[in-house]
Amino acid sequence: MNSTTDHRAASGPNSFFSKDATLAPPGFSRWMVPPAALAVHLCIGQAYAFSVFNAPLTKVIGITQSAPDDWSLTTLGWIFSLAIVFLGLSAAFAGKWLEKVGPRRTMFTAACCFGGGFLVSALGVHLHQIALLYLGYGVIGGIGLGLGYVSPVSTLIRWFPDRRGMATGMAIMGFGGGAMIAAPASVALMNHFKSATSNGVAETFLVLGIVYFISMTIGALTIRIPRPDWKPEGWTPPVKTNKMITRNHVHIDQALKTPQFYLIWLVLFLNVTAGIGVLGQASVMIQESFKTSITAAAAAGFVGLLSLFNMGGRFVWASTSDWIGRKNTYFVFFALGCVLYLIVPQLAQAGNVALFVLSYCVILSMYGGGFSTVPAYLADMFGTAFVGGIHGRLLTAWAAAGVAGPVLVNYIRAYEVAHGVAKAEAYTMTLHIMAGLLVVGFICNLLVSRVHEKHHMTSSLAAE
Repeated sequence: MNSTTDHRAASGPNSFFSKDATLAPPGFSRWMVPPAALAVHLCIGQAYAFSVFNAPLTKVIGITQSAPDDWSLTTLGWIFSLAIVFLGLSAAFAGKWLEKVGPRRTMFTAACCFGGGFLVSALGVHLHQIALLYLGYGVIGGIGLGLGYVSPVSTLIRWFPDRRGMATGMAIMGFGGGAMIAAPASVALMNHFKSATSNGVAETFLVLGIVYFISMTIGALTIRIPRPDWKPEGWTPPVKTNKMITRNHVHIDQALKTPQFYLIWLVLFLNVTAGIGVLGQASVMIQESFKTSITAAAAAGFVGLLSLFNMGGRFVWASTSDWIGRKNTYFVFFALGCVLYLIVPQLAQAGNVALFVLSYCVILSMYGGGFSTVPAYLADMFGTAFVGGIHGRLLTAWAAAGVAGPVLVNYIRAYEVAHGVAKAEAYTMTLHIMAGLLVVGFICNLLVSRVHEKHHMTSSLAAE
């Protein structure tokens, strides 16, 4: 009995959550799949808005101001950090399981974890037990983030062999835009539930957990996978394919034995490191660079504008990669990004706010584009059979960049200021280092070549 038969016997061929049950019926429109993916990604994108809870969580006991027994911001900071760590770990280690059981079971598991994480966190706020917030949003919710992030990717790529970049861009754009919905909604809910005995955080967590579970479950129930012989109507695979796009498949474990995996890991790591540090300090950076002309309110608007470009870049750049190729798209990211990082300090010194803002908007669009283009890059290199799992393992680059980027920006700035450098000029060295990292990324991308045929699977193994 082969592995496919074993799996069917274990889950039952008629099981609603089995991979077989998600096979699309004849006539199913592939355009129904992106909304299913968005139903998940718009929810888990809430992670980027978790900071709206930080201040209220420091006043759970004091309500209007922090009491001696209330949590500190440093204590609360571990909640988000844990969530990102477990996002990366779950995405990396659940790859084989994802490919075995299919997107529906994985997306439903993500819904249970992400929604359930909020419910556990609500209990933690009610009992004032920080360990429950670490467990709820950090560990359980983080697992939901990772599974929810990678689960629709391979499905979308299989439905859109003719537009891989656009397909993944649509879904991953939702992750970038989820915070734009979650932030105002969370604030409105906390204000609604606020009373003399509660600042509304626990109740908001409860509502969000239920709403996100329902939305993500709808996505899980509506997702479908194409039949093995399916292809878009009127589309035939080109006879002469791009040498960087394979028609073969590489097993998830074998992918880790190729230099291409590690080169693309570095490509993603360096692109994200250069953007994520700036994203975290954008408000402070523009205020310190233009002390006399930029207010706190204007800086908040700048951050919102960056979020729009982060979100839009995920769709625009990934779609562009369908036309110019994935490798060429990353060449643009690294070359243009390097130039922009080098000229931004000069723009600040010249007092040119408009070009300063425009430069950062382009930088953040490429930061978002790096996330949405890489799944299609992996599919080009390793085929589609295990691309979801391979993508999950590659996301460890995101977790590493999430530490490296902010550390570079924060600690180098602190060192500069401590040694007498004016705050307005303290970011110059950091930005020049970022430009250097992008040069290294350019070289790594240049070294990416076609995967050697010795790593390819046989057709029978790929079918399983």
